[in-house]
Amino acid sequence: MTTFDYKIGSGGRPDDMALDTTRPGDLDTVRPLPRISIHAFCESDGVQSLFDTLGKDRRMAKVTLRVNKGTIAAAAAMFAQMPTPNLIVLETTVEPRNLLSELAPLAEVCDASTKVIIIGKHNDIRLYRELIRNGISEYMVGPVSIADILQVVSNIFVDPETEPLGRSIAFIGAKGGSGSSTIAHNCAWGISSLFSTAVILADLDLPYGTANIDFDQDPTQGIAEAVYSPERLDEVFLDRLLARCSDHLSMLAAPSMLDRAYDIEPQAFTPIMEILQRAAPIAVLDVPHVWSEWTRRVLSEADEIVITATPDLANLRNAKNLFDSLKRLRENDKPPHLVLNQVGVPKRPEIAVEDFCKSLEVEPAAILPFDAALFGNAANSGRMIAEVDKKAPAAETFSQLAHLLTGRATNKKIRRAGLGKVLGMLARK
Repeated sequence: MTTFDYKIGSGGRPDDMALDTTRPGDLDTVRPLPRISIHAFCESDGVQSLFDTLGKDRRMAKVTLRVNKGTIAAAAAMFAQMPTPNLIVLETTVEPRNLLSELAPLAEVCDASTKVIIIGKHNDIRLYRELIRNGISEYMVGPVSIADILQVVSNIFVDPETEPLGRSIAFIGAKGGSGSSTIAHNCAWGISSLFSTAVILADLDLPYGTANIDFDQDPTQGIAEAVYSPERLDEVFLDRLLARCSDHLSMLAAPSMLDRAYDIEPQAFTPIMEILQRAAPIAVLDVPHVWSEWTRRVLSEADEIVITATPDLANLRNAKNLFDSLKRLRENDKPPHLVLNQVGVPKRPEIAVEDFCKSLEVEPAAILPFDAALFGNAANSGRMIAEVDKKAPAAETFSQLAHLLTGRATNKKIRRAGLGKVLGMLARK
């Protein structure tokens, strides 16, 4: 029997060597895959549909995926005529006693560096061990999920010795003036101070960004230099561009000038996001209220998204459009978080919180009551809300939101705490 003569990977196992059953809800633990090529050969419509969906996942952005309807024999015939990719995934219904002989023609044409994953229907530990002994990288027992596939591929191709990537959290407003930047800045400061975690705040609103004002900074360089000099972008160059806001918080400030037109390419911020995730555990992205190819790409690639809205009709319409669009862009990810801001403005007609959220079919991650004095004083003095008044309800809400976005508290607890407190305040007015 001819074997696949490459080093095997590690991942799912049947029976006592149990498969890492990462489910769709656990996709947050799966990091983006490196630049590799994958060919999948599917016998069933279900697995073919799964790989079609997998190809749209943001973690596959660098991967070249080709999905074929065919058997192991079809794979052997194809690769007899062309080089094999980095990874071949084979779905098969072949009986265990015949599987090795079915694989023999493919083994003859596989490059030494090519990995092979088999998705079978037989939960047989003897078969698993025999396949691994013959050089198969992984054997998975169906049915499998997108998270299963991503986790196994990550186990094979992502070096466990490399440092884990940081997480990116993108903030965007449903409408101009909704306060998204204020929410982003306070959350970035809160995460860095509460958990003593290194955080980088990137202000992506090049012409009108306010991060430098909110933190009372006047850096001479910032994110514009990173956008327009991608060939220089590395850890050393990034460190030169960062402005220090506190012990654990740094900022990539926007120039906030109109000395040129900021016609940004669709992929302009992708290398910046990649280096930010290597440089700090948390990257907070303050995304301006525009809808373009580059904002779509930033939002599609972020780990978490926070949409800030105020309770009026225009915000409701825009928030609904954002939720719907992001669901299509990120169909394997959980929905964005909703923050309702400026709730309870005196004499202003508002949509009730319950009605606003019911229309979006979400619960709010946080609700911030209108407090012109507190937020105005913080903005004018270049300080965060907790620095102005750490006992203010808004300071507690930002603390809860920081816990939620870093995974240190459940959605349920956060929503109850924030909603109950704010509704109680509104009832007393």
